[in-house]
Amino acid sequence: MATEIERKFLVINDLWREHVIISSELKQAYLSTGNNATVRVRVADDRAFLTVKSATVGISRAEYEYGIPVADATAMLQLRQSGAVIEKTRYRVKCGNHVWDLDIFRGENRGLQVAEVELESEDEQFQLPEWVGAEVSGDHRYQNSNLIDHPYSAW
Repeated sequence: MATEIERKFLVINDLWREHVIISSELKQAYLSTGNNATVRVRVADDRAFLTVKSATVGISRAEYEYGIPVADATAMLQLRQSGAVIEKTRYRVKCGNHVWDLDIFRGENRGLQVAEVELESEDEQFQLPEWVGAEVSGDHRYQNSNLIDHPYSAW
């Protein structure tokens, strides 16, 4: 079992841009959402994935991710449980000993900018970049599975 341990922060300025390693265009939707688990399909440029994530406990959760054909993922995007397809640009940004995922959302979530850092343990120390503000790890409004039915533009 793979465990995802991540902390999530709002992005407060553009100083991250000078540290970008790579970027990709993402489209994702949820085939199932519930209290115990979510099932997500994602197309990232020319690759696609099916991901199952358990409910979050603290900042950790079980995560299972599998590569699938892009054509299958594209068809699955139409099977989504509800809500919109989430579209965003993901930037991989180096800061200290970590590489952060920084998402710039489009569509109904336009204006939302969130950065996540994956950790090896919940108490792992990491450098906090000057381009992040408030931590939103425990705020469920910022989970992608919530943004499909409660987009940022409606807050």
